[in-house]
Amino acid sequence: MKLFYREYGAGQPLIILHGLMGSSDNWLPQAKLLSEHYHVWVVDQRNHGQSPHSEVFNYSVLSEDILEFIQEHQLENPIILGHSMGGKAAMNFALAHPDMLDRLIVVDIAPKTYEVRHDYIVEGLKAVPIDTIQTRQQADEELAKHLSNEAVRQFLLKNLMRKPEGGFGWRINLPVIDKNIEAIGGKLIFDGSFKKRTLFIRGIKSDYILDSDREMIKNIFPNSTLVSLDTGHWVQAEKPAEFVQVVLNFLNEE
Repeated sequence: MKLFYREYGAGQPLIILHGLMGSSDNWLPQAKLLSEHYHVWVVDQRNHGQSPHSEVFNYSVLSEDILEFIQEHQLENPIILGHSMGGKAAMNFALAHPDMLDRLIVVDIAPKTYEVRHDYIVEGLKAVPIDTIQTRQQADEELAKHLSNEAVRQFLLKNLMRKPEGGFGWRINLPVIDKNIEAIGGKLIFDGSFKKRTLFIRGIKSDYILDSDREMIKNIFPNSTLVSLDTGHWVQAEKPAEFVQVVLNFLNEE
């Protein structure tokens, strides 16, 4: 699958993978900071952003998409950075193709199964009368009946687009995400370990990476370190400058 991407900078390639219901748009400030040092490729994963939609949506195909992207663009020795779903896709890829990347950076996700957390978000999006709303404000008002957090609503409403023929639609493939949401919360699908340098970054106000997960992480990623920032789950958005500095410190280490 040919994925939509945004490209910045020069040097060693650094691929950024967004989380569930995110897109490359969410990463532009961080990508531009990182592009001062690296050739940054910010990707829309399948069923998200401006990339194609597909009925198949699991970590097997997300991993294959990463491989195809690297091969298509002839990227040598890339660093792969992924947040949440993107982090789990990156972990799966690293286990399946350890020789295809230099280092791995995983943001606020552990290599374990999670109970479905985003079902209420999906239900809220499904409740928006997408075929009849006339303004973004109307969409926000409908979504607010299900989600009180304004920042989360604004993040989700980045997926709202005006259709050429008029009216609104979703950039994300909402029905397929809804159908496969349990699989996206699942454990890693590839066995083994990834022995290259790996950085895990977590938000201490988030419960996605717990202290009790450290042994599991070390078993699968033995050459890993964990850094905590004073944020929730969207670490890179809440503390962008600190986040970028943590990434650069890790990449500058020999």
